[in-house]
Amino acid sequence: MTELAEALAGAAIAQCAPIGGGHGARHYRVQLADGRELFVKEAADDAGIAALSAEARGLLWLAEAAAVPVPEIIAWHNRTLALVYHPAGKPDRAAAERFGRDLAGLHAAGAESFGAPWPGFIASLPLPNEQADSWPSWYAERRLMPYCRIGRDAGTLGAGDVALIESVAGRIGELAGPPEPSARIHGDCWSGNLLWSGERVWLIDPAAHGGHRETDLAMLALFGAPYLDRILAAYQEVTPLAAGWQGRVPLHQLHPLLVHVCLFGAGYRESALAAARAALLVG
Repeated sequence: MTELAEALAGAAIAQCAPIGGGHGARHYRVQLADGRELFVKEAADDAGIAALSAEARGLLWLAEAAAVPVPEIIAWHNRTLALVYHPAGKPDRAAAERFGRDLAGLHAAGAESFGAPWPGFIASLPLPNEQADSWPSWYAERRLMPYCRIGRDAGTLGAGDVALIESVAGRIGELAGPPEPSARIHGDCWSGNLLWSGERVWLIDPAAHGGHRETDLAMLALFGAPYLDRILAAYQEVTPLAAGWQGRVPLHQLHPLLVHVCLFGAGYRESALAAARAALLVG
């Protein structure tokens, strides 16, 4: 933790306890001599350094919206990212409803384009963030096909699977729904990246970029966020969703499912293909 001590510019470390890790980083809970507690990630390799950079830039960008709270960065130096530690609490209805309104505010803060001006990461995989003005083609080219190719090259997706995903990409214009401005989104907004703490929902581990707001909401549904019905109801009180959004949920879930195929193998193949088939039914 020598680098952490340097990054903290002299703040004394009283205790440091490892608490696991993942996706190319080791995690620590650190107590400083002045009583502050930190959650620290330390990258294990060059890919981990790049992922921490993307996370830090995403947290700073999301924080600019002053909508959904994100952990404050205390230090970010090369392979080390130190954040304020927030203890996890239990999900509750009031926090869920506030989160729905906060998330609507975050999305409404907008972005200059689809994508981001920094190289992205999602888990341990690079996330193409080259910017564009049109969401449908950007989503097909930057979110669907790169992971389809990774799955194909690994032998997890066969020729027929690739053809199905290519069909979705080829018809993306008619499947995407009405045009929407670029939203400021978390980008990996599954339930595991919601931290329920202090009567709020905090967003952690972002793959932040300018995207489609339905993407974050579809991610919340993918693995069952607590009180999802209340989150969605509160969101729509602030910013109603476009007609037909429920039918487009599989389209937005196809990307994270392809990411899971790339990360974890064939166990997610059928879920990804089912999402692709469901997305095509909308057109």
